[in-house]
Amino acid sequence: MPKLTKAERHPVRFTLNGRPVETWAEPRTLLTDVLRHGLGSTGTHVGCEHGVCGACTVEIDGEPARACLVLAGQVDGQAVRTVEGLEPEAGRLSVLQEAFRRHHGLQCGFCTPGILMTLDGLFRARPDADEAEIRDHLSGHLCRCTGYAPIMRAALDARDRLNQARREETHA
Repeated sequence: MPKLTKAERHPVRFTLNGRPVETWAEPRTLLTDVLRHGLGSTGTHVGCEHGVCGACTVEIDGEPARACLVLAGQVDGQAVRTVEGLEPEAGRLSVLQEAFRRHHGLQCGFCTPGILMTLDGLFRARPDADEAEIRDHLSGHLCRCTGYAPIMRAALDARDRLNQARREETHA
């Protein structure tokens, strides 16, 4: 396949996990391809490429989105956050990531980044989400390894720990 010239591609500028990035993409390039192959952000996984499995879930301007359904050019000027952006600081897991580790909420790990991004968005929007609401949000994710029980345990634990930290901050 011949390599495209810059004349056939367009600049795409956006913020990725808090830092500005610029890349070039042809109009049909998917955000997943730019993230993984163009920018090396390989935490965003590509599963079904139809928006069904949820493995590619990222946040665009704070809202969960399926990166396999978004063209790279559509995020020009926006903020994209991937699973790599969940770390509060380099080398330290977030409360959510730590809960998944503690409760073995992953096995092969393929679906995990998308699930983490969905739960992160949910817990920021609805810190007191109940179990039914969490299950509803996770219903758009396919996991073939865990049976979902450890994922739910991890999600409920993370929700409770995040809420406890919020309460401690307001009383400090």
